[in-house]
Amino acid sequence: MKRILLLMLVAAAATFAQTPEKPVDLHRLAESVDKHYNSLNSLETQFSEQYQGGGMSRVESGTMWIKKPGKMLWQYSTPRPKVFVTDGKTAWFYVPGEKQARRASVKKLDDLRSPLRYLLGRSKLEKEFNALSLAPDQRPINDGGIVLRGIPRGMEDRVSMVLLEVTPENRLSRIYIEELDGSQTDFRFKEQKENVPVADSRFSFKPPAGVEVMEATELQP
Repeated sequence: MKRILLLMLVAAAATFAQTPEKPVDLHRLAESVDKHYNSLNSLETQFSEQYQGGGMSRVESGTMWIKKPGKMLWQYSTPRPKVFVTDGKTAWFYVPGEKQARRASVKKLDDLRSPLRYLLGRSKLEKEFNALSLAPDQRPINDGGIVLRGIPRGMEDRVSMVLLEVTPENRLSRIYIEELDGSQTDFRFKEQKENVPVADSRFSFKPPAGVEVMEATELQP
């Protein structure tokens, strides 16, 4: 009797192991991500940013806030403080202690962080990315994550590929960007807090006294 039960358990385990996973529906997954973020009014998340390119490499981290509509703040804390902020119309980049602050019109801004300001309220992944597809060849960094691949519309002359990792909760935990010149930027997000109170004043910037304002189209450090 024990042998029969053992054989039944082995057979059941083998059957379970051979059961194929349910295929991921790309359209449904993209819609779920859109629905999740479009339902939010604000978002706070810890981030890390790793860049490699042009013979240089850097790793930075800090806190990012997004607020509908189109407001965004990246508050870098390590290895040194700096600020990238936009109120939806004007974007600023400033490193405390420096004598210059860079300013750009959002409409003319060419910055890899800038499109994220539309994450809340206007997210539509299948329209924002050309050739959006599943990327089964890319291993997710989080358990249960699903990786998507695409090219952001309007950035085809700069970006060759973007990887988006989606958590089981339909959050974006990673955005990896590969540019045509071979440079790579890897954003990773954790401790996401949704609909947190955040004042509009947090997204405004006034240069300190004595700091020169430089007009720019790109606000990379």
